[in-house]
Amino acid sequence: MRILSGIQPSGALHIGNYFGAIRQYIALQEEHEAFYFIANYHALTSLRDAAQMRQNTLDAFVDLLALGLDPAKATLFVQSDVPETVELAWLLTTVTPMGWLEKCVSYKDKIQQGLPAEHGLFAYPVLMAADILLYDADLVPVGQDQRQHLEITRDVAERFNHVYGPGEVFRLPKPYILDDTAIVPGLDGRKMSKSYGNTIEIFDEPNVIRKKVKKIVTDSLPVEAPKDPDKCSLMALYRLFATPDELSDVERRYREGGIGYGEMKNRLADAIVARFDAPRAARAEWIANPDRVAKVRAEGAERAHATARPILDRVRKACGMA
Repeated sequence: MRILSGIQPSGALHIGNYFGAIRQYIALQEEHEAFYFIANYHALTSLRDAAQMRQNTLDAFVDLLALGLDPAKATLFVQSDVPETVELAWLLTTVTPMGWLEKCVSYKDKIQQGLPAEHGLFAYPVLMAADILLYDADLVPVGQDQRQHLEITRDVAERFNHVYGPGEVFRLPKPYILDDTAIVPGLDGRKMSKSYGNTIEIFDEPNVIRKKVKKIVTDSLPVEAPKDPDKCSLMALYRLFATPDELSDVERRYREGGIGYGEMKNRLADAIVARFDAPRAARAEWIANPDRVAKVRAEGAERAHATARPILDRVRKACGMA
């Protein structure tokens, strides 16, 4: 099966990104033909600083390598390094009804909030469709919030096949829904998100991680009071890092009383630092070798281009462009 997914370079990766998506990407590369990309075209809808875009793109690329994406097993590339993407997006736009895009949640939300919504946001699902269809992807790992966009991808592909058939121009992708239990709470108890400013970055220095963990919001129950481990953000985060024995011990002490939030914050901070210690060292090594990073990027672009070009040629022929 061919897997495809992308991540926007909109800022530093946080532990919600890791447990919500990247961990699954790493697992999927072991059993499937995987294509993963840095979605910098998509990021243009919110990031307008050229220097910051270049830096964020590099950071996201290196972060994925450091976390375990293996360029010998998966094709890792930058979206803008494969210009076929934007040509296909235009060809798809010509058969995509306006009504489909007007119903998309991301666009509707901005309109309802009275915020400006440019064509880039409106046409976001078409560019996403191009990302997917350009590689004949079988499975697309997505969260529940992206399911609608993938459904539009399938609708657009079916419409294009109908308009420019007979025969199948595009393969219809299927969603691979990422585990909902991996929704990670942030410092304030809401879902961890850059937009909320409540994140713990994966590659923060250990002392920064410890300071952030100390800010996690808790109730005011004293150490000796019994507590419900299922209603505590600290426990929700700790479950992502603890061993079964560690988790069993802490949950028992929560219910019986005798464990305070200060101790839990120290435990959690230690666990986060330990989990990402090896990736932090790997990242430092990648950063120290920019030529090696550039080589991996160029090779990824070449492999992505070699896969994308024949598919775009097939589409161009179907609609009379070649």
